[in-house]
Amino acid sequence: MDFQPTLVKTHPRPASTKHSPESRYWRQFKHPVFVKEYAPVTSVHFSPCKPHRFAVTAATRVQIYAPRTQKVTKTISRFKDVARSGNIRADGKLVVAGDDSGLVQVFDINSRAILRTLDSHKLPVHVAKFSALTPTHVLSCSDDTTAKIWDVPSQTAISTFTSHTDYVRSGQVSTTNPNLVLTGSYDSTVRLFDARSGNCEMVMGGASGGGDAPVEQVLMFPSGTVAIASTGPILRVWDIVAGGRCTRALSNHQKTVTALAFDGTASRLLTGGLDQMVKVYDVSTYKVVHTMRYPAPILCLAISPDETHIAAGMSDGTLSVRRRQPKPSETAGDPAFSAAALRSGAYESFLGAAFPTIGQGSVRQQTKSKPTGEVNEFRVESRRAKRLRDYDRLLKGFKYSAALDAVLRKQVPPTTAFSLIQELIHRDGLRIALTGRDDVLLEPVLRVLVKYVTDPRFGELACDVARLVIDMYTPVLGQSPLIDSLFLRLRKKVIAEIRFQRELQKTKGALDMILATAASLAG
Repeated sequence: MDFQPTLVKTHPRPASTKHSPESRYWRQFKHPVFVKEYAPVTSVHFSPCKPHRFAVTAATRVQIYAPRTQKVTKTISRFKDVARSGNIRADGKLVVAGDDSGLVQVFDINSRAILRTLDSHKLPVHVAKFSALTPTHVLSCSDDTTAKIWDVPSQTAISTFTSHTDYVRSGQVSTTNPNLVLTGSYDSTVRLFDARSGNCEMVMGGASGGGDAPVEQVLMFPSGTVAIASTGPILRVWDIVAGGRCTRALSNHQKTVTALAFDGTASRLLTGGLDQMVKVYDVSTYKVVHTMRYPAPILCLAISPDETHIAAGMSDGTLSVRRRQPKPSETAGDPAFSAAALRSGAYESFLGAAFPTIGQGSVRQQTKSKPTGEVNEFRVESRRAKRLRDYDRLLKGFKYSAALDAVLRKQVPPTTAFSLIQELIHRDGLRIALTGRDDVLLEPVLRVLVKYVTDPRFGELACDVARLVIDMYTPVLGQSPLIDSLFLRLRKKVIAEIRFQRELQKTKGALDMILATAASLAG
């Protein structure tokens, strides 16, 4: 009969929300790459088109990164002061950014040439964004309390909104109506403007409710019917269709919320704050489904449209990029891998990766050829003998003491160690394995017992081993200070566990009395 390897028992893990499907998905964003900038990272924006390059704004420059390599491909540094809000147009060809001198500039993303200079604001411009529906329009929001809609070809402001009374630090053009503009200001209000008339159509917050904290960020749902605003650590949800009524107020951050972003489907909301936390909300219930911790306060946050990258900029100048490996089904038919994408200058995304083979106008898929043969052919199965692990090989040679030593190493999981101990008990070899040990060889045995004697998975077996060790080595106590201290720790831990179990029994008895009384009264 062949030698049977040691059967390692598995212990079921208790159910936990930490390992829910939602949490497992967001935990796929791992292996963060940290890039150190010279100043706080104030803005991160992903290009809406493939290959989703992203613009990072810090100090007096805007840098364009390739998502696959996290390497800088372009640097735009033609600013007179600190740059703000680098934003890539929907076609991925132009970049707009403001700066602290009040200028708004439009650049060609490839040549980095200044195409247009929009000079009307007198104070720093913190928001500069292209309109999603009208690519020739740009929204700018400034500390001079105004927001403007610019016509890029003519370099003129076609609408100016002057209803705010303090810094305008956030804004967005609706993705369903190019004439609607949502802005947030340090005057504690969120306002909805109509670009055709230049009038404020709706006021949310401020005197109408919502506290007196400055509005740091605003975000409008793709449907254009709901808006979200952050005022300090509070998130507020405003129903635009219902006249700007606040439907929810959420308080899950400890400090000011500085960044808001949707995932690719707008079914999840990501928020980042000065408490160094990023929280993910399910927008159907507005419950937090996942939390990510960062090493410094977060100033900006963005997730790529294909949901493969999360980029966060921090106050200490650190840019963090987390990446998720997409499934093959997600990348099937990906236009980023087409010959047209390569010809259009998207080749930066392939740096450091294998180039696909380009055929006549298409990319040939590199697949392994399948074996061919007659249908009626038989394949003779050959079985390779399984290699035994070190402890099983020693156990097979009746070297019980060496087998026990092999599973007491730090890198061996406790399930393996106690499975081998159980096998030694079945072979009547545990006493043989523990006999004749000096203080060096006895130390790992005692350390395992001290660590797991109160573990519900191994406690009963650990107590049996401890009883045998005490019987065998009581006569030599007092000869090694290290062994004496381990025996003392084992004793203290057992006494503490007994005391804890007694308290549990008392609590259980009290609860049984209360439940019995409640049942009798209900009867």
